[in-house]
Amino acid sequence: MNPASLRPVRRARARRRLSMTSLIDVIFLLLLFFMLTSTFSKFSEVEIAAAARGTGDAADRPPLFLQLGSDEIRLNGETVALDTLPVALAAETADAPRVLLVALRTGVTAQRLTDLLVALRTIDNLTPTVMASS
Repeated sequence: MNPASLRPVRRARARRRLSMTSLIDVIFLLLLFFMLTSTFSKFSEVEIAAAARGTGDAADRPPLFLQLGSDEIRLNGETVALDTLPVALAAETADAPRVLLVALRTGVTAQRLTDLLVALRTIDNLTPTVMASS
């Protein structure tokens, strides 16, 4: 036997050129996905403090009462819009600190409550207290 005949035959393979189009497409789609998800997500921080014993300063003034529904807000029995609520409450708290009791009606979402608390955050001399609903 001839030792040259036992060697495997190697064929010269032509190398394919790498296509950058598919890589660019994947990178573009990932970039588009992350841009869209960051655009549509809305983050908000709401400061929540634990209830503490009162000092009695606001005891001489009765608390304000707010009912939060899924489509309406009632402040002391009168319907108000969310965008006009800070103006109405600023007039009530101009001279002394007040407590605002917030009662949640059925069907109120967490986003609706967060929107209310963000609007209340801008008002000075106001301590909102969210009452538990059963």
